[in-house]
Amino acid sequence: MRKFFASFKQYPIIFLFLAFLCVFAVVDELWPKRERSELENRTLAQRPAFSLKSVLEEDSTQTWMAKYDTYTRDQVALRDEWINLKSMVEGALLKTENNGVWYGKNDMMFAKMLSIGTRFENNLSALEKMCERHPDMVDVMIVPSASLVLKDLLPAYAPIADEGAALDKVNERLGDKATVYDLRDTLSAHKDEYIYYRTDHHWTADGAFYAYENYVSSKGMTPLAYDAIPWKTVEDFYGTNYSSARKWNAVPDVIQYADFPNPLVVYDVEQEDGTYQDETGGLYELSYFDTRDKYRAFLRGNNAFSTVKGNGEGKLLVIKDSYANAFVPYLVEHYAEIAIVDFRANNQRIDQILSEGQYDRILVLYSLNGFSTDTTLAGKIGIAG
Repeated sequence: MRKFFASFKQYPIIFLFLAFLCVFAVVDELWPKRERSELENRTLAQRPAFSLKSVLEEDSTQTWMAKYDTYTRDQVALRDEWINLKSMVEGALLKTENNGVWYGKNDMMFAKMLSIGTRFENNLSALEKMCERHPDMVDVMIVPSASLVLKDLLPAYAPIADEGAALDKVNERLGDKATVYDLRDTLSAHKDEYIYYRTDHHWTADGAFYAYENYVSSKGMTPLAYDAIPWKTVEDFYGTNYSSARKWNAVPDVIQYADFPNPLVVYDVEQEDGTYQDETGGLYELSYFDTRDKYRAFLRGNNAFSTVKGNGEGKLLVIKDSYANAFVPYLVEHYAEIAIVDFRANNQRIDQILSEGQYDRILVLYSLNGFSTDTTLAGKIGIAG
């Protein structure tokens, strides 16, 4: 015992550090485990089940060890506090990026996209095949990111993906098979306005509105007057870029949405008892505006299949990612019915949906990043059936 105290007096820092590790290990094991992080706006990894097969898995990212490592990082005690501390330290060091997010001028935060996603070519080829099977029926709107439209606000010399080349390829491959809406000029003309959120990767209601004006005008329709729209606002929105970077002095966004009364039906919603039923409600799930994931309120989330009853004529089918959620509400005055399919949650093929619905037009609306990373789209639209 005397030797222990003598050693402790000689190396107090080492002993205190070891004691801290032991105490933290116990606290970490007993710390309540969470299914989701509201701070990071994502689902957290859970403790993986152990098996010999999982240990010997060929894919190194799917082994039991890899999954357990992810689990320990996601469920570490005081995780939110560690993230906040890391953000404050890096802010003090004047870093221009953190955790996949660039810190730009005018309080902008840009999702770091260094290259075009590996699924871009597959999805473009599949979309080309779909357009060939359904000639003169498809509209394509691939939305550039804030990094391209607001590139002057990026940190100096920040490397970014060549979005322009990807959008040029969309025009070249689909220009004679579909109506392609290249929004680079449309959005750039309003780059000094609030067209992308500061803390989120989506465009704002205004950004979507300028694209909507372009779209319906090209169809010979009269766009809604901006000032005639029943606008409502929601304060203190911190989006996905903020959730990733946790910039300590981030300026929150304001969500604006068009409060139209048109009903939206979401099909096959899972109930608490495991059964499924259709649910009818408004264009927005207002309760989501009281959560961190406020953008999820638009169209009540990314549902597999839903329809909006409109005030116009004809039937439009929208194939989309979440960028379309702020765009679709503007269309209620122009179509009698707008069907919305998100293939990330829908297992049907496009031709089956078209044969059942008898639609007049198809609008494919994706963000460029969403289009180039979607792993489900090609298999749903590229093959007939």
